[in-house]
Amino acid sequence: MADPSPASKKAPLFQPEWCRVALASIGDAVMTTNIEGRVTFVNSVGELLTGWTLDDAAGHALDSVLRLVSEASRQPVEDPTVRALREGVVVGLANHSLLIAKDGTERPIDASAVPIRNEQGEVAGIVLVFRDISERRHFEQQLHDALAYADNIIASLREPFVVLDKVLRVKTANAAFFRNFQVSQEETEGRFIYDLGNRQWDIPRLRELLEEVLPQNHSFEDYAVEHDFPTIGSRIMLLNARRFVSANSRPELILLAIQDITEHRRAEVAVRTSEVRYRRLFETAKDGILILDADTGKILDANPFMTNMLGYAHDEFMGKELWEIGLFGDKSENESAFRELQQNGYVRYDHLPLESKNGKRAEVEFVSNVYHVDHRHVAQCNIRDISERSRLERMTHEQAEALIDLHRRKDEFLAMLSHELRNPLAAISNAGQLLRFQKNEDQLQQKTRTIIERQVGQLTRLVDDLLEVSRITTGRIHLIQERLALNGIVTNAVETVRPLIGQRRHSLELSLPLQPVWLYADAVRLEQVVVNLLTNAAKYTDEGGHIWLSVLQEGNEAVLRVRDSGVGIAPELLPRIFDLFTQAERSLARSQGGLGIGLCLVQRLVELHGGTVEAYSALRQGSEFVVRLPVVLAGEPRPQSSPTETAKPTGPSLRVLVVDDSVDVAQSLAMLLEASGHDFRTAHDGPTALEAAVEYRPDVVLLDIGLPGMDGYEVAKKMRQQPILKNVMLVAMSGYGHESDHRRSREEGFGHHLVKPTDFGKLQQILAFVKAT
Repeated sequence: MADPSPASKKAPLFQPEWCRVALASIGDAVMTTNIEGRVTFVNSVGELLTGWTLDDAAGHALDSVLRLVSEASRQPVEDPTVRALREGVVVGLANHSLLIAKDGTERPIDASAVPIRNEQGEVAGIVLVFRDISERRHFEQQLHDALAYADNIIASLREPFVVLDKVLRVKTANAAFFRNFQVSQEETEGRFIYDLGNRQWDIPRLRELLEEVLPQNHSFEDYAVEHDFPTIGSRIMLLNARRFVSANSRPELILLAIQDITEHRRAEVAVRTSEVRYRRLFETAKDGILILDADTGKILDANPFMTNMLGYAHDEFMGKELWEIGLFGDKSENESAFRELQQNGYVRYDHLPLESKNGKRAEVEFVSNVYHVDHRHVAQCNIRDISERSRLERMTHEQAEALIDLHRRKDEFLAMLSHELRNPLAAISNAGQLLRFQKNEDQLQQKTRTIIERQVGQLTRLVDDLLEVSRITTGRIHLIQERLALNGIVTNAVETVRPLIGQRRHSLELSLPLQPVWLYADAVRLEQVVVNLLTNAAKYTDEGGHIWLSVLQEGNEAVLRVRDSGVGIAPELLPRIFDLFTQAERSLARSQGGLGIGLCLVQRLVELHGGTVEAYSALRQGSEFVVRLPVVLAGEPRPQSSPTETAKPTGPSLRVLVVDDSVDVAQSLAMLLEASGHDFRTAHDGPTALEAAVEYRPDVVLLDIGLPGMDGYEVAKKMRQQPILKNVMLVAMSGYGHESDHRRSREEGFGHHLVKPTDFGKLQQILAFVKAT
């Protein structure tokens, strides 16, 4: 066989060099390795991207020259040449890989490794081709951002928005579309618009309009569709559609915007209806109505009632200010009111003078407020003629003042009446008590004295009731409360009423608990309650009848019951039995009906103690009154009586000066003192009393407050100014017994205050205490 020609012998030597020249001239980076994965070649682009020259890189392992990491995890990426050498296949680089150059510069790259085979077909090395994809990545990011920007705009639209392709199939829709029409993305995208929601969008006119958009480059705006959608009901929609225009008119898309104006249309209808209703009310209102420009104060409109009230034609109101049509006194007053209206948005005048066109005057109620309508501020003024109401108000006020004056004079009369009654009652009471000192009293005298004492007691209670009801109804009563036992109060009340019960031959059954029931109460007022209830039972029970009184404790309440076998209470009277001056029908047989104030006092006094009282009755079947009062804890110590309340033997006589302008009262009281073994003198006016006191030097002065000329308070003051009278015991004797009277007596230096007719037993206790001290 002939030797090969020289040319054929040199060809294999030139082949690698030819490959190097070819690889060096391409635009991508190229590296080659041998079978061991070591670098054998790097072209100029590869040198630029890796930072390694061919001389530096030759013989190095590829992974030391070509450093690859994952963009997300920053972990090394598997060298593609390894797999290409191992499997002899073309291998691509994993997505999002970064090339870290020798100087630390990072670049996103795309690469592929291709095996190089020898003449025997064996893998002899690898050609790695890679490129910098920074520009491509930047372009992709810009494209992604642009798409995201468009998507965000569409997604942020509050109204539904749909993108359709050229055959009217939904490519995409925003969240508002899914939300408003209650459909999902899966049920919408990729479907023909007419098929959506069980063909609820299959509206012939809409189909016609949409089909003209692309071929004719036609758009439509504010096309109103009123349709009954199965899922959301009847709605009114405004549709806007136009062709999507791109640089190459591809793809062909239709942008469809949908605006739900159902509520807006309904609001428009409501406004129109409201305007009609307002105009109807405005025209038919029975009050005057003016509409003003809130900035200028000029009249814009007036209703017919206003024109009739003032006598002006409608046109005469226009452009006027309020002072020019008879409202407000003058222009300055009008301007002041208008400034207040602008500042506060509201003004009101209850008695504003108004003068009509013909000079007729009236009082009006004027109310104005500012509001916004039709892009401007207006003020509505409502004007009502209140002349007749004002006249009635003045009349009512005058009548109220007259009633107040009458009520005051009634109280003064009752107080004066009680005072005037107490003096003769005091004299009669003293005389009755004097009879007790008479020895060898025969039966006739005893009966006479008993009648006098009983009737004086009855009159005294009537006078007390008159004053008490006046005090309670005006809120002037004051309770002096302390811890006390209800048993003792009931016992004292029974003794007070026993003469009346005995007179009418009633049987009284009293039931008291063995253990005392403790209350925090005013003993005098509470005794008054029981006395009034027993007196009421005695009056309305026929002679020989029965009365039951019981006391017990139920939980935290003390319960007092007064029951009788009397005539009972009529059904129509029972609901108001505790009202003031309420009485059953009077007759000659029921002449002891009283004044109709006892039960009113009972209710008011019980309520002042935090309790309740109830009445139960049937006609001719008797009555029962139940009082409930709060109890106090039993562990507290029982209060001790005041030393002044403890009776002591009178002992040797005292010098007592009796001062009263009623001769009978003074003399009868002096006779009682004398019968009790005391020395006395009397005086009937202030100056005489002062002279007698200086001369007589009494131990006790029983001093009437209501003296002529110089009252008892002034006499007491002058006595205290005398050194020799400094320690004398002053006892007020008065027909006035209110708490304020007691308080003033204490302030003026009196040791005690006794109310006429005086209980001589209390006076004896005071005298005994003075002697003992």
